[in-house]
Amino acid sequence: MKTRSEKLKRLVAVQRHLERMAESEFTETARQRAVLAETIDVVVDAMGSAHPMHRIFSGHYASHLGRLVQKDQMLLGIQQVHEARMLRERAKGDRFEEHMKDARLAEDREAADNAILDLLDQHFAPPASGKVEGR
Repeated sequence: MKTRSEKLKRLVAVQRHLERMAESEFTETARQRAVLAETIDVVVDAMGSAHPMHRIFSGHYASHLGRLVQKDQMLLGIQQVHEARMLRERAKGDRFEEHMKDARLAEDREAADNAILDLLDQHFAPPASGKVEGR
């Protein structure tokens, strides 16, 4: 049968995996926002360009920029949710790890106490039969 500390160790491992997954999702969303920011910069530069071709598409650029800004706001919200989840998973993992260490200390203490009690029993326990005493 597994001890409490072993069970908690498994929970810590699972929790750390969930934390890494949340961190990965957060990182991916941040990457998507960075790519989107580059695209927004390109569109803004095209809108401000004096080139005659860009002036023809200025209405298209403006609507495209609006959609890009809207998508950036959506990704920002998603990124904040991922960040909160990542922090929550990390806090859970830390708590499980503390509980695991406490359980391990308690188990070690109990084992040491039992060892001392066994030694005391061996030293002070009366013989099991009268033959040992010489009767």
